Amino acid sequence: MSWLCAFWRSSIGGKLTMAVTGLLLFGFVVAHLLGNLQLLGGQEKLNAYAKMLHDLGSLLWVARIGLLLIFVLHIVTAIRLSRSNRSARPVQYAKSATLQASFASRSMLFSGLSLLGFVIYHLLHFTLGVVHVDEVAKKGADGHDVYSMVVASFSKAPVAAAYIAFQVLLFFHLQHGLQSFAQTLGLHHARYTPMIKSLAFLLALVVAGGNILVVLYPSLWLAKGAA
Repeated sequence: MSWLCAFWRSSIGGKLTMAVTGLLLFGFVVAHLLGNLQLLGGQEKLNAYAKMLHDLGSLLWVARIGLLLIFVLHIVTAIRLSRSNRSARPVQYAKSATLQASFASRSMLFSGLSLLGFVIYHLLHFTLGVVHVDEVAKKGADGHDVYSMVVASFSKAPVAAAYIAFQVLLFFHLQHGLQSFAQTLGLHHARYTPMIKSLAFLLALVVAGGNILVVLYPSLWLAKGAA
């Protein structure tokens, strides 16, 4: 076990940990988005999807806890690497070099910690039902009318605005994270780097945009129904 800790503490081990945990989290985010998009299919479709997850029982909680641990490991490793980089570079780069760095790259630690807070808030909201209690109550006694709960929650402007703000952070985090993942794999070349940046931008936009569509759907749906 000590060799594993020593490997994790090394520069290569830390970067590899970031790459692997980042890839796992990206896979979850995509799968989660595909599940959330069941909302667009209507009440029956989303509730059937929610019931399928609910029927997994303890396996679902094992997956949730596992993902949360992966997220924490990802954040802790990022903090350690950031401290290590600062220690190895006591003299700050010139101002011009700082300006060349993208907003996404300079805010990775902030966006990562913010997203961890969002995940906790999201679990407290939709999973545990201890925040926005009035909206959560819409899911019914059997706990399967998730559609009504989602519509009631995202019909509230402050709740929708909070979720959208975190999706903007997710976009910047994914955009730079995917580029870093490619660089860790050695995919750094003058010919391919622009393509990788464009692909990272597109994937981040699809994920964040898809989640924002889910958040806005109740408002759009209600507006259409009222017209």
